[in-house]
Amino acid sequence: MAEPRSPLDKAFVAGDHGNHAAGIGVTLRERKNLSIIQITAWADSIPAVLTAIGSATGLVLQNKPGLGRVAGEKSVFGFAPGRYFVVSATPDLETRLRSAISAELGTMVDLTHGRTVIRIGGPRSEWVLSKLFAIDFSEHAFPVAYGRATLHHDIHTNIQRIDDETFDLYVFRTFARSFWLTLGHAAEEVGYRVE
Repeated sequence: MAEPRSPLDKAFVAGDHGNHAAGIGVTLRERKNLSIIQITAWADSIPAVLTAIGSATGLVLQNKPGLGRVAGEKSVFGFAPGRYFVVSATPDLETRLRSAISAELGTMVDLTHGRTVIRIGGPRSEWVLSKLFAIDFSEHAFPVAYGRATLHHDIHTNIQRIDDETFDLYVFRTFARSFWLTLGHAAEEVGYRVE
């Protein structure tokens, strides 16, 4: 089977960039080979959908806006009422979720080939992201594992905080190259490494 090509293409240039004389402020990389499933629960079935997600992934999630869970290469987070991203490095994620979530509970869309996942990490990641998005990235306002849906101009982005200094950004593949270049430009003054 053919491997999908990265939409970043020639814009992905490994190495150190920008003002890195004083050190590297952030590291950027593309996360590949992930299954990304969006689930939307009917209003009266949210608890049942959250239970089903937990049984299919092992990631138990409470019904609280933005709340998420991260375990290695697996993650889940809510980004709107009754709407969730479920992510895993296993190709059978959709099959497992479909066996647990019936049409009576909600809908499911495989976004695997429609999204690019960019990971930004490092001591200046909050600062760089704050240049692009009008949300508070401090850990008090955006705790570990939580998710948000936001925009940078017209580029819709789902964001999940992975740990103290790391975020995963989910962008439409068609905007991925442009967004990658914008993210690099925003990181230039603190120095960034592409891995």
